[in-house]
Amino acid sequence: MRCPVFAVLAIAFSATVTAMPASAQLSDILLGPKTLIDRAIEARSSSDLARDNAIVIDVNKVMADLGTIKASTQIYEQRLLITGLFAEGETYRKFEKGVRAVEGVKKLYWHVTYMTDKAKDEAIAAGRMMDWKDVLAFETKAMARLIGTAGIADVNFRVTGDPFGNLYLMGRARSREELKKAISKLGEGDGVKKVYNYALVRP
Repeated sequence: MRCPVFAVLAIAFSATVTAMPASAQLSDILLGPKTLIDRAIEARSSSDLARDNAIVIDVNKVMADLGTIKASTQIYEQRLLITGLFAEGETYRKFEKGVRAVEGVKKLYWHVTYMTDKAKDEAIAAGRMMDWKDVLAFETKAMARLIGTAGIADVNFRVTGDPFGNLYLMGRARSREELKKAISKLGEGDGVKKVYNYALVRP
């Protein structure tokens, strides 16, 4: 009989590779095997993980159809967070319409921004925004603060950042105290403007 943990690992890895257009999946791959193993051992069923992966694949297909990878996905128990930056209004509108048509999403947290390339370049030059590589480092440092803190089960959390210095927390805390500690640790990082909490409290 196949071990359930390895079965979930296979599902998670398959969906990650299939879903490559999304920058959130790029983050997963950069974080390495720990991400896939964590997702396999967290307190969730393989069917729940499979539903999440199916939604991400559908969102990635919307991006692929539009020829863009300017958005990032994060998902937990079919609650979907989308962040991103689009310079073309028509692409932005088509992407939003496509995402909202994806089946199985219980809750959508929409944090996608429309901004011209000129405005973006000016904001980055002025230090009001980060570029993509800096956002990746920003997210990685934020997650490291959770991993390094006693009393926080980091395997149950997802952290995403955006170019404006915002962090987004998703997942599940086992208590209100754990959630408060996680939010506090995220807010301690350099350059953090705001922490959006979309995590649930459930023992």
